Amino acid sequence: MLQLVLKMNGFHSEGCLPFVVCGQRVGWVVESVAQHLAQFPAVFTCRGGTSARLELNEGLQTPQERTLAVQNLMRSLRTQKRFPCLQEWRDELYDVRSQYSDLPFLSMERAATPLLGVPRYGVHVNGYLRKGAEMFMWIGRRSKIKPSYPGMLDHLAAGGIAAGSGVWETLLKECTEEACIPEPLAASARPVGTVSYAYRQQEAVFLECQFVFDLEVPETFKPSVGDGEVQDFYLWPLDKVKDAIASEVFKPNCALVILDFLIRNGFVEPDKEKFYQTFVENLHGHL
Repeated sequence: MLQLVLKMNGFHSEGCLPFVVCGQRVGWVVESVAQHLAQFPAVFTCRGGTSARLELNEGLQTPQERTLAVQNLMRSLRTQKRFPCLQEWRDELYDVRSQYSDLPFLSMERAATPLLGVPRYGVHVNGYLRKGAEMFMWIGRRSKIKPSYPGMLDHLAAGGIAAGSGVWETLLKECTEEACIPEPLAASARPVGTVSYAYRQQEAVFLECQFVFDLEVPETFKPSVGDGEVQDFYLWPLDKVKDAIASEVFKPNCALVILDFLIRNGFVEPDKEKFYQTFVENLHGHL
């Protein structure tokens, strides 16, 4: 588990340039990517010197203009197959902003966001129930045809926050679509914080923040497969879940969110877990 936690929060900005829009840093770009994007000055400018950075062309003055310019360029780069992450194109836009509470500077294709290292936001739902003194958690298994992490274990419901959508809107949407959770039950979920992490895979930089919710469900509840992104659901005791997240059967960010749940609920204790402090610090990385 320690290896996973450190890997998922192992990003360092060395070898990267700030990505700046309207004078504000909104991401990190690997230098080789910045140099390639600078070949398209109508969209990007790469500045050197002591404050080296990649900037979005200042002539793109509105969110709509910025979105269109970046989207068209990313589509073109996709056809060139220069950057592997663009081959996972989703036709799904994510908003780009300095902080989640800020107005977006632009929106861009989900698959392209790692090229500019902009934060991506999502929602994860810990679905659990109590039977006497024992606690259980509902676990989903991702469809084998999913483009990312096929067949791996996942949360009861989870998903990225698409452009123009909010946290609660995404929560209700994912609960309904993925697990057929009735809306009154889904709406009883409690916001319990965030889990954030940053890592690099070659020329792609992933900065991610998950809004975490705990949803206590009754024993009579059983999730059903909805949109096909999850192929099955299992009800596991927390001891089994705890063992599983230390293996490689869970989607990595789900393992982090479940670790956070275990810590918050006293199933991982500071006097018994050698790496307790390291776990806590790396579940809330700075983006």
